[in-house]
Amino acid sequence: MEPFDDLDRLVEELESERLESARDRAGLDQWLDIMVERQASDLLLLAGEPPAFRIHGPVVRATAEPLDSDDIEALVLPALPRHAQRAWRDTGIGEGSYRLPGVGRFRVHLHRERGRAAAVVRALPTRVPSLASLGLPPGIEALTQLTRGLVIIGGATGSGKTTTLAAIVDAINRRDAKHVITIEDPVEYEHTNHRSVIQQVEVGADAPDFATALRSALRQAPDVIVVGEMRDPETMQIALAAGETGHLVLTTLHTTDVPSTLARMTDSFPDERQPTIRQEIAAALSAVWVQTLLPGRHGGRVAAAELLMVGYGARQHIRRNALQHLHQEMTMTRRHGSFTLEDSLVRLVKAGLVPREDAIVRANHLEEFNRALDATA
Repeated sequence: MEPFDDLDRLVEELESERLESARDRAGLDQWLDIMVERQASDLLLLAGEPPAFRIHGPVVRATAEPLDSDDIEALVLPALPRHAQRAWRDTGIGEGSYRLPGVGRFRVHLHRERGRAAAVVRALPTRVPSLASLGLPPGIEALTQLTRGLVIIGGATGSGKTTTLAAIVDAINRRDAKHVITIEDPVEYEHTNHRSVIQQVEVGADAPDFATALRSALRQAPDVIVVGEMRDPETMQIALAAGETGHLVLTTLHTTDVPSTLARMTDSFPDERQPTIRQEIAAALSAVWVQTLLPGRHGGRVAAAELLMVGYGARQHIRRNALQHLHQEMTMTRRHGSFTLEDSLVRLVKAGLVPREDAIVRANHLEEFNRALDATA
């Protein structure tokens, strides 16, 4: 990790009564101020290390004194809401949102590693981005037109799933007069009502867990339900039922492609229940979008994705547990809006946005990618 040489200068510029102590062992608010100043996405606090920031990808250590476990707990615990403080004391894990007036909102995750306190603080966006501003592959707009069923946004950690989900909700909000309920842990993007009415429920603060919040949402006559993440079988089961009964349910999963997304859902249930769950997924599912981020040729990161718009063929493959055929289904239903990751990567390379060698690393079907790119050269 690279040294963060000018941290002392930045700390000295902070208007605080504790400037002198902040220079060596800053309070959390001071570190968050620096975090925003440096446009960092994350603040990492690890016992025996100085604070570190993730800035446009790389992790950069501050030139400050190392923190110990007690320091980290004293810095971070007061920033957590009461339910998260109780969870920390009971389980050793506490998570919640924290608002620093004039600076921003943050997601705070306090946990233990090797028996010592550690924390990751992520800066939350101050506004909801538009779909157009995200530079996502063409086809994402189709998800805003769906009126019922389960829509899954997949991708690895840090691939921008939550941002894409928020932008889809924003597009619906600006176009349609609907009742939208979001269930998140914590709330990351704060929506402003435009044509729609949006309620945002934070797990821990407003409801004890996702499943309870989702059951409650179904009794509130929603048109759209947003489940920040399907973390357990109970939540998945309720989301499937909601999608089958006429609601539009938008959610995320940590997955790498369309087949693994559906496999992860099925595998979350006991073996004896999986045949029934596959039937329910086949009936409820409307679309699966899985995205990844690549280094851009001109800096920053660029999104690639694959999209399955679920039709008769895909439903049959899901029922039969023939998920290996879903990639072929995406190639056969392009006219209905589906496309593969390889389609997306070829588009980026042809546009000069991503080097071919970087796209090759991400392609799931390398021969298909090379053949498609060479055919359009």
